[in-house]
Amino acid sequence: MTDEVAAREADAGRRFAVDTSAAHPARVYDWLLGGKDHYPVDQAVAEALPPGAVQGARQNRAFMHRAVKWLARQGVDQFLDIGTGIPTEPNLHQVVQSVNPAARIVYADNDPIVLAHAEALLVSSPEGETHYLPADVREPEELLARAGKHLDLTRPVALSLIALLHFLPDSQDAYGIVRRLVAALPPGSHLVLTHSAYDLFPEALEKSAADYRAAGIEMALRGRPEVARFFDGLDLVPPGLVTASEWHPETEEFVPEPSGLYAGVARVRGEAV
Repeated sequence: MTDEVAAREADAGRRFAVDTSAAHPARVYDWLLGGKDHYPVDQAVAEALPPGAVQGARQNRAFMHRAVKWLARQGVDQFLDIGTGIPTEPNLHQVVQSVNPAARIVYADNDPIVLAHAEALLVSSPEGETHYLPADVREPEELLARAGKHLDLTRPVALSLIALLHFLPDSQDAYGIVRRLVAALPPGSHLVLTHSAYDLFPEALEKSAADYRAAGIEMALRGRPEVARFFDGLDLVPPGLVTASEWHPETEEFVPEPSGLYAGVARVRGEAV
């Protein structure tokens, strides 16, 4: 870890509560992607996960790249990414602004270590805007109010919930939170999400859940019908709710890899403003 990064983390620690003795999903994910911005407690959780976790993290990231690039090509120019995680290039804003340099992106996460890195690394193109909010998805109204200072919520927005919802158990009203977020978005907006696929790899997911639970992190075990509920009232775009590696393959010869993640993009009904 460089002195510059350490200084940013120390500053974040002064402004927000940083508990380096407890694992955090964003920092576990950083380890799975080969990053360096995590702590021993995060590495311990990551190393205990099933072998497919590294491949799943990469598939998740690749899906995000394909999905937001597709949306940008459809004309969506505002993105709200909740559960951002520690920046790993290319980041969402880099992918989107490579298509439309004037796009606006708001990132939100509740980990102050993410904030420390985001402030330095999430730099917009000159024509567009990129902002970071320290915010918690479990407080959707507050999050939306703050995001609305940077995004025009009367125009279509792409709401990104990538690898987030399986860390929101039903006891935390996961479905209600998504409904409240989507309800605030106008027609023509989109919901983008990935979620672990319990019905495809039950033993691996049960082990993952146990490993996370031992570290104080709850993980929801949902199969395809339960994941599909997050899209209730929305129109899934082709190919629908599929595994992460099956969504919009980039070549005709593409052969999907086995994947333990469901992925989908859905449109808010009605005419876009």
